[in-house]
Amino acid sequence: MRNISDVIEEYLKKIIQSNERNAIEIKRSEIADRFECVPSQINYVINTRFTVERGYVVESKRGGGGYIRIMRITNEDKAKLIDEIIDMIQPQVTQQAAIDILERMLEEELITKREAKIMVGAISRNTLAFQLPVRDEIRARILIAMLSTLKY
Repeated sequence: MRNISDVIEEYLKKIIQSNERNAIEIKRSEIADRFECVPSQINYVINTRFTVERGYVVESKRGGGGYIRIMRITNEDKAKLIDEIIDMIQPQVTQQAAIDILERMLEEELITKREAKIMVGAISRNTLAFQLPVRDEIRARILIAMLSTLKY
C-alpha cells in the first residue's frame, strides 16, 4: 500500500504534466484539505519530492494570498541536461541527491531501470565505505564518469 506522500506526489505530478506550462500554483491548505492531512505533510512532499535534483524548481509566497509554485525543468537537449547535472554534482554529491538525479534521468528516459539500479549500487554508501566528505567526492566522480559515458 502506498503512503500519503506518494499519493500527493503523484497527484501534483499529474497536474503539472497536464499543464502546458509545466508549472502549477497551489495553496498548501487546499491540498492538505483534499488529502485530509496536515499542511506540514504537503511541505514534506514538496521539499523531498520536488527538488532541483529531480528536475523541479519551487517558489513560495507566504501570507494570506500565498501560494507554492512548482515548475518542471524541461530540457530538450539531453547532452546539455547531462552537462547541467554534472555541474550540479561537482565536487561532491550526497547519496540521496544522487538517487534523486538518477530518478530524474529515469523519468527523462536517459537511462533504463536496470541501468539506474546498477548505478545506485555503484554509488551507495555500502559500496563506498569511506568517511565523509571523501565518500561524497568519490560518489560524484563515479557518477560523473557514468554520465559522461552516456553523452556519447
